[in-house]
Amino acid sequence: MTRVTEVRFLTGHGSDSIVLGAEWVAPMSRTYGRGIHPDSVGFRIDVHPVDSTERASIRAVLRADALPQLHAWVTQGLVSDETWLLTPHLHYWRLTDGRLTHRDEA
Repeated sequence: MTRVTEVRFLTGHGSDSIVLGAEWVAPMSRTYGRGIHPDSVGFRIDVHPVDSTERASIRAVLRADALPQLHAWVTQGLVSDETWLLTPHLHYWRLTDGRLTHRDEA
């Protein structure tokens, strides 16, 4: 958790299927010379809002499957090469029809 800079529990209307998101904020910016503050470099985790009628079942899937996968993604990121670390990354977990999937988006 030392490299997790922020954990947010999002509110409002959720997406159709996203239940969890993780982002690697790289130390270098693409804004031509404007860097990222060192305190902002690291992982951000977003827990997305879900329908209240499905919350308990989704929580069980998050605990059993998504959180171990998130841990593995963060752990792999921490030991990745310089190319990975200098590039922003976005990873989403989606739950569709009871099936959890995850992948890098960027």
